[in-house]
Amino acid sequence: MALSTNRLSVDHRLLHHLIVHQLLPTGGGYAKLSRMQAFLMWCILSKIEFCFPLLMLETMVRAFTQKKSVLPFGSILTKIFQHHQVRLEGEVATKLKKEDTYNKSTMNRMGWTKQGSVWTYFPKVDQG
Repeated sequence: MALSTNRLSVDHRLLHHLIVHQLLPTGGGYAKLSRMQAFLMWCILSKIEFCFPLLMLETMVRAFTQKKSVLPFGSILTKIFQHHQVRLEGEVATKLKKEDTYNKSTMNRMGWTKQGSVWTYFPKVDQG
């Protein structure tokens, strides 16, 4: 019984977007809220601590075991490596995708439109 993300408020929809693109990157559609995504949203909204390094490790192990997968957390790991002065010469740099930045355009792509000072959701036909 998965919850449809188009029923979330604008704040919760944005939080879900951050989770699926940054904290718990997964492949596939984003129209449904998984149990883990719901749990992370609950932890964040309730200010309950969770072990992010363990979550990262489990996500990377799961990605490694899949045939068509990319190692997640590239931006975060790069920042950590740079902070600890790990040499990254010879590594191929990639630009952030438009999905990895958050602005008015991001909200519009998610189906939200700002009318005055209120964000209104206009569901897209392809969202399930």
